[in-house]
Amino acid sequence: MTGPVEAVVFDWGGTLTPWHSIDLVSQWYAYAQVYDPVHGAELAQRLFDAEESLWRRQRDSAGAHGTGHLDEVFAECGIDVDSWQHAEAIDAYLEAWDPHTHTDPDVVPLFEALRGDGIRVGVLSNTMWPRTHHEAVFARDGVLGLIDGAIYTSETPTGKPHADSFHAAMTAVGSTDPARVVFVGDRPWDDVHGAQQVGMRAILVPHSDIPDHQQVPVDVTPDAVVQRLGDVLAVVRRWNAAAQPA
Repeated sequence: MTGPVEAVVFDWGGTLTPWHSIDLVSQWYAYAQVYDPVHGAELAQRLFDAEESLWRRQRDSAGAHGTGHLDEVFAECGIDVDSWQHAEAIDAYLEAWDPHTHTDPDVVPLFEALRGDGIRVGVLSNTMWPRTHHEAVFARDGVLGLIDGAIYTSETPTGKPHADSFHAAMTAVGSTDPARVVFVGDRPWDDVHGAQQVGMRAILVPHSDIPDHQQVPVDVTPDAVVQRLGDVLAVVRRWNAAAQPA
């Protein structure tokens, strides 16, 4: 029998923060119009294309190539990241993302309840954003102090669904047995397949309208499906009750 759950690791975008369908070129325009007002539309498209190229590389390699970092996008587009223009433009970029990063209202009570049960909480996110951006979001929403360990693939050589990313997340939350770790995410390939291939159980939150070009066909069955994030607690408690000796 699988042992009791000792840690639950969560995806970020589309899981801890609800999915929003977004025009990503427009998001980059918030940056570009500050950095280069004369050529803002052209720069926004080039930034988007550079970002998409990195995501495509990550998907095509099944995560063996990491997601990369925003600085790689900026370098590809000739951005001077030491300039005052960049400093002001990145603030505008993050402000444009602000409405799309708010943490699901279920997260704080869910994390508190898991930790109250003695279960550690982690985050594993495929992201090009630096850790500081994510921690600022979590701090804004009162979540940062409830996270025991986090892996952001902007810092790692691999990304989901590569096994190394999930092993790194286990290390971050102090776990060594994947059978006692649960992963929660919104993507069948990145999250469910990635977690199950290393021996974790996977819970799918199936609410994200993932664009076709980001989807990778995979034949996979999650260990559980929840219709809202707060329902993760009942699933984990049920599994832990079943793991208790008779």
